[in-house]
Amino acid sequence: MLAGLSIRNVVLIEQLSLGFAEGLSALTGETGAGKSILLDALGLALGGRSDAGLVRHGADTATVSADFQLDDGHPVKALLAEQDLPIDDMLVLRRSVGADGRSRAYVNDQPVSIGLLRQIGAGLVEVHGQFETQGLLDPKTHRAVLDTYAGAETLATACAAAWDLWRAAQRRQEEALAEAERAQTEEGFLRHSVEELESLGPEAGEEAQLAERRALLQHREKVMEGVATALSELSGDRGAERALVAAQRSLQRIADRAGGRLDPILDQIGRAADEAADAAAAIERFSADIDLDAGELERLEDRLYALRTLARKHGVEAEALPELRRQFAERLALVEDRAAVLARLATAAAEARAAYVGAAEALAKARRKAASRLDAAVAKELPPLKMERARFVTAIEALPEADWGPAGLDRVAFLVAANPGSPPGPIGKIASGGELARFMLAIKVVLVHHRGTPGALPSMIFDEVDAGIGGAVADAVGERLKRLGQQVQVLVVTHSPQVAARADHHWRVQKADRSGAVVTDVVPLAAEDRREEIARMLSGAKITAEARAAADSLLAARS
Repeated sequence: MLAGLSIRNVVLIEQLSLGFAEGLSALTGETGAGKSILLDALGLALGGRSDAGLVRHGADTATVSADFQLDDGHPVKALLAEQDLPIDDMLVLRRSVGADGRSRAYVNDQPVSIGLLRQIGAGLVEVHGQFETQGLLDPKTHRAVLDTYAGAETLATACAAAWDLWRAAQRRQEEALAEAERAQTEEGFLRHSVEELESLGPEAGEEAQLAERRALLQHREKVMEGVATALSELSGDRGAERALVAAQRSLQRIADRAGGRLDPILDQIGRAADEAADAAAAIERFSADIDLDAGELERLEDRLYALRTLARKHGVEAEALPELRRQFAERLALVEDRAAVLARLATAAAEARAAYVGAAEALAKARRKAASRLDAAVAKELPPLKMERARFVTAIEALPEADWGPAGLDRVAFLVAANPGSPPGPIGKIASGGELARFMLAIKVVLVHHRGTPGALPSMIFDEVDAGIGGAVADAVGERLKRLGQQVQVLVVTHSPQVAARADHHWRVQKADRSGAVVTDVVPLAAEDRREEIARMLSGAKITAEARAAADSLLAARS
């Protein structure tokens, strides 16, 4: 909920700090006192439009901070986590606007974009006015509102997931068809290329291995000369191998006289003799390997030439030829087996479509059931609002397949008929200002019980939604606002004494002369002050005894 609002240098407000509580809070005051400035300031902290005109005359910067108490599980906490912003039970949104019109936004003292501030603010506060709301007048929101009322969020999620799978299957089918058509036009090229590549049979890493072998064979004579010398040094008549054996025999003849001290040395010489013999054998094998076939170098050169020529032909490195062969073979197989491949993809797309339709129809069924319940619930709220003859209709229209989407097969719209015999029409076009306010209150009272735990609901601000109504109708509006306040924090800007008398908390917005300048103040009202304010709202500038008595009656009836 909104816990506090601090405003500095915004239009007529020099400096103001307000603390808010749960329940229904009323802000009253004479026309022009500055009630709209308070909402403009709060809107600024919530990411609303800013301009230099909001900065108080003579000041450099206007600043607004809004403090919100967040319960566990509040959806805004998840949004903060996604943005790596600090999360606590208290959230502070701050906005500053300079005299040059430049604006800065902060969340828990971390700079953020205005767009993110607006997104966070939308999850914290709903502002409703006589001629605009954040959702109910926009038909695009009606489907989601109905899904929430129906408790169909899981069905809606499943429908959206099935839509994504169907669209992916369609894309694969379309891409395969396009690829098959392209491949069909180049079948001759593909067939020849595959035959050529398969005939050559390039292998991964082959070029590097051949190049290494060729370098060895190109220096064969020098290598063989060095190998022969090394072999002579190891196993020739005066080689290391003979010398080690001779040394070993010489020590063995005197080993028994050395008291065992020569044994480790004999072991070392023995190992050295073995290693020398192994090295000589390895040299002989190496020599035989490069001396097997004098024509190997020529064949190797031909192979390298063939690989590199074919690679240049296709514009790739020789290392890429095996992968190219695989790709060409797949494309050729698609040409040769196009019908079977496309049939499999078509079957997969059809199955995905059927799964989507099944999920969407389950969602549509839940919507139709919920629509009748919603209409009945709203209908019960209309008579106390003196709209017995009005009708509220949740219209569900089946969409043509071209308009299907992740939200399902239906178009949902809230329609109203203010008078008997009149066809229902869009709520924002049929209802007058006063009727719209009452329709909105009726719907909100019904919906608020189906939107999750109260602590996760956004605070609601109503800006003069009681304009144009009075008497029993205004009293019914106040009763509905009071009921909403029992579920969610509600702030109402009102000129109606019947509404103000219902409030749990009451502030008066007034102008004052401070140091020769006009400023807007907000004064919390205690019981006697509240009585005077409601009496003023009843009688006007001159408060009469009758007005005070009427104020007492209103307050007593609602205590």
